[in-house]
Amino acid sequence: MHLPDTEFDPDDNFANSVDPESGIDEDAGTEELVWQLLLLVNPGDEETALQQFGAWQDATADADEDESEPAWVLKDIIDWKSGFQVHDEDAAALVESITELVARWNLDLDWGVEDPTDDEFLADASIPALLQVAYDALRAYGYTLWTWDTGTDTTAGWITLSRDDEAMRAVAPALGISLRPGGAA
Repeated sequence: MHLPDTEFDPDDNFANSVDPESGIDEDAGTEELVWQLLLLVNPGDEETALQQFGAWQDATADADEDESEPAWVLKDIIDWKSGFQVHDEDAAALVESITELVARWNLDLDWGVEDPTDDEFLADASIPALLQVAYDALRAYGYTLWTWDTGTDTTAGWITLSRDDEAMRAVAPALGISLRPGGAA
């Protein structure tokens, strides 16, 4: 495994993160952009970002840069560790996946009910409403829930530090990922 051609300081988890003031380098390669995204979706966890970057390199080693869509390769690599993808009608899977993701930071989200796994609650819950609840709850902790347009009957996304919102708004589109905050309809 090798990192993008940047100076790498393992003692500084975010030494290679995107500076929102400077914007995105239009000439940055996909590999460098993927590294930036992995740092963003794994705040404070460079080890996981490195593992996922290695998986990215393995998954794309024999493919031309134009052959694979970064969002789909990344989705498979980060699923249930740093990101999620659920069917649009599967409220239970959404609650479970976001609960699993926020456990990395020892957070417990308030879903507005005593038991968010209650069948009656989940039967009446909509994915957009649950995303809004999770988005609002995470903002209070300094995190942002993001979703990206999959073009399918699924909802996918990840969570970053709120201070990295501008960096995420720069990196995701540079990778061709149509991204929006999880609370946006």
